[in-house]
Amino acid sequence: MNVANSFKMLVVCGWMVGMLTAVGCKQADSPDKAKGGKGPPEVGVVAVKQEPVTLTTELTGRISPQMVAEVRPQVGGIIKQRLFEEGGQVKAGEVLYQIDPATYQAAVASAKAALAKAEANAFALRKKAERYRQLVAIDAVSQQDYDDTEAAFKQAEADIESCKAALDMAKINLAYTRLTAPISGVIGRSAVTPGALVTANQAAALATIQQLDPIFVDVTQSSAEILRLKKSFASGELKGGGKGQTQVRLVLEDGSAYPQEGILKFSEVSVEQTTGSVTLRAQFANPDQFLLPGMFVRAIIQEGVREQGMLVPQRGVNRNTSGMATVLVVGSGEVVEQRAIKAARTIGDAWLVIDGLQDGDRVIVEGLQRVRPGAPVKAVPFAGKAAAADGHATAAKP
Repeated sequence: MNVANSFKMLVVCGWMVGMLTAVGCKQADSPDKAKGGKGPPEVGVVAVKQEPVTLTTELTGRISPQMVAEVRPQVGGIIKQRLFEEGGQVKAGEVLYQIDPATYQAAVASAKAALAKAEANAFALRKKAERYRQLVAIDAVSQQDYDDTEAAFKQAEADIESCKAALDMAKINLAYTRLTAPISGVIGRSAVTPGALVTANQAAALATIQQLDPIFVDVTQSSAEILRLKKSFASGELKGGGKGQTQVRLVLEDGSAYPQEGILKFSEVSVEQTTGSVTLRAQFANPDQFLLPGMFVRAIIQEGVREQGMLVPQRGVNRNTSGMATVLVVGSGEVVEQRAIKAARTIGDAWLVIDGLQDGDRVIVEGLQRVRPGAPVKAVPFAGKAAAADGHATAAKP
């Protein structure tokens, strides 16, 4: 029994010695590991630089046709035919409706007869006046008779002119029985069918034609913003894009971009008193009639180019307790410095910084939560810099 107990105690003691040795080894290893983990934290940085930046503004607006014409009758009558397809393309001068021309044809015939009668009467009076001119010279007729004959002849000539005018009017009214398209474009639905009675210059239009290619986009901008832009151009802070006309891009209601670029045509010369805004009109090609009148869109208008712009990713910009924009940069000696900056506006996923940074400054955009001003860091290029730079370069091209 004593031998067995002694053997058991030796086994237990050996196990305890092994455990203590393992713990001692772990404790001996831990200082080395701790010592290796005390290096400066790693942060992702972006080196900023000054470059030309194209500035844009986004305004809301609606699509409007280039030209609109409402088709109305200029004479009354019964519609005999509708000669167009609703929703189709029509050309200027194309006949759209035919009004029953019977009464107007009769009016033309009557006017022609009246003209012929007036011409016959004038012929007889002209011959009589010629004879009286010879007779009055030899005192064969009185001067009064000659004067009366001459006056009657001149009145007959005036009747001829009156009948000619009446004939022209009758022909015009007859032509008005054929309602033609005043402009080329897309015609909408017809408000009448054959057999309907229409009247001259009625309030209701028979159909509406709209010219959709090219098409207009009307947007509004505040007068204060327009004044700011004019001052920026006058001071040289902004310059034109160099293409002669301001470029405009469209974002549709579903958020997609319209594939074709437009140009800014003009702005109103007066400010809307109730809203303090000015209407701007842009023109877009619309060959497939993708843009329709009344559609809501957002127009991105090129304002100009800032020659000395600096873009900083938004993720690297913070606000202090005073609301001032700040960034953390890696300064000399790889030590973090805090800089107060002046951020003018956002462009894509970046801030346009106009003061507070210099060319080559390394702005921390990743690992901000692990550092503070005055702390040493290990700066590495930000992994997303290439993608961000590509987006900025596209936006910055003048």
